[in-house]
Amino acid sequence: QVQLVESGGGLVQAGGSLRLSCAASGRTFSNYATGWFRQAPGKEREFVGSITWTSGNTYYSDSVKGRFTISRDSAKNTVYLQMASLKPEDTAVYYCAVDAAGWGSDSTDNYDYWGQGTQVTVSS
Repeated sequence: QVQLVESGGGLVQAGGSLRLSCAASGRTFSNYATGWFRQAPGKEREFVGSITWTSGNTYYSDSVKGRFTISRDSAKNTVYLQMASLKPEDTAVYYCAVDAAGWGSDSTDNYDYWGQGTQVTVSS
């Protein structure tokens, strides 16, 4: 089993920044990917971005490209989501997830482990 714990959410004004963290513990994999997703009230969970653990390749949805950055700290087994130029439409619960196969795709179906989520609220 893999345990994922997100932190760093909160309330921020439009145009502001936040950094979310996703700390992993438990079972490890030789090659995996960590994805970030978000879910706003009444909407489906959507892909934000992902990072492959060994190569560090990153992928982003069009809605956050250029504003959000994903990085990792191997020593801490932690992945970060740096969010800048936040908009009210970024308001959602943000989840991190692990894809044990290492693809880092944009589909929730491909992720095996999920964190509990952290709330991000952007006020206008």
